[in-house]
Amino acid sequence: MGLMAPLATPDVDEQVDRDERVSPDRPWQTVVWDDPVNLMSYVTHVFREYFGYPRARAEALMLAVHNEGHAVVAEGAREQMELHANAMHDYGLWATVRQAPQ
Repeated sequence: MGLMAPLATPDVDEQVDRDERVSPDRPWQTVVWDDPVNLMSYVTHVFREYFGYPRARAEALMLAVHNEGHAVVAEGAREQMELHANAMHDYGLWATVRQAPQ
């Protein structure tokens, strides 16, 4: 019987870095991404209808999606942000959830 190699264990520094990326102190965000399919007027409509944003705010967010490639449309508890992202998918928009940067 040969010698068995020790089981690989994660590097302590990697574990700390991974744990720091998900912090209970930071809120979560719903991010809507640009796509080649939806019209700008439709994206504005979705933001107004679903989030209840006034026209100016909805248009500003839509322009951020269009010009910058994405926009944070909501921030809060993870579960709520996941619900928002799912709702955006139901409207045909591409959305993801992430923890707010530090």
